[in-house]
Amino acid sequence: MTFRKSYLVLALVGGLALSLGAARADTSQSSAPEMQPQVARQSWSFAGPFGKFDPEQLQRGFKVYHDVCSACHSLNLVSFRDLADPTGPAFSEAQVKALAATYKIEDGPNDSGQMFQRPGRPSDHFPWTFPNPEAAKAALGAVPPDMSDLAKARTYPRPFPLFIFDAFTQYQEQGPDYIVALLNGFTRPDDPHWNLYFPGHKIAMPKPLTDGQVKYTDGSPETLAQYSRDVAAFLYWAAEPKLDERKEMGLRVIAFLLVFAALLYFTKRRIWEGVRH
Repeated sequence: MTFRKSYLVLALVGGLALSLGAARADTSQSSAPEMQPQVARQSWSFAGPFGKFDPEQLQRGFKVYHDVCSACHSLNLVSFRDLADPTGPAFSEAQVKALAATYKIEDGPNDSGQMFQRPGRPSDHFPWTFPNPEAAKAALGAVPPDMSDLAKARTYPRPFPLFIFDAFTQYQEQGPDYIVALLNGFTRPDDPHWNLYFPGHKIAMPKPLTDGQVKYTDGSPETLAQYSRDVAAFLYWAAEPKLDERKEMGLRVIAFLLVFAALLYFTKRRIWEGVRH
């Protein structure tokens, strides 16, 4: 009897605890901020095993970075001459030289032991607006991340079974998809730092882009939706500029392995066809 009474007491206490936990969960869910939705997949020219970058889109994306993003974010791993890559933005050499010359690069020391400023060269990397991270934090309240590999460093969880399918569909565009969602996630005019897709919904960066902010010369829509896609594509190229070469090499390796496997199969049959098993 004592054991049964103890068991009943424990069962009642456990049921009460579960009820209170469920009530608290309902209360917290009703008072919790808006949940982070699933990031929508975008359609990219560089998606899939045969995808390639669109030079015109990369040029527009660079303009968005140059006119807006570069005010805060660095691009340390990209040099001016990289923009002339025929599998990338495909700017002309004259355009690259003219662009580089608009920047001031610290160089030296000279014969007097002093550092000096000179016009940029195609071999130079993009200089940052701030002299050091401490200066950026003092001016902005936080250190903006470098954008060189941002599109490869940012991602989001893919629930089961999507992450299994991704291995077969070669889905690798979580980064640019997330950047597009983030730039379109500033949905509260009363709070420029609230973002629907950023974890916790609070981001140090205020809304950076609005319709008509960047002027295009090719007739593309000057909208937030277009800006976000273009700059996301450019940042993905900056993070993986050899994407086209990697895919081409991968296809060659697969073709070689298929031919090699076929040769091994027929060689094995030729050697063992006269042997009784």
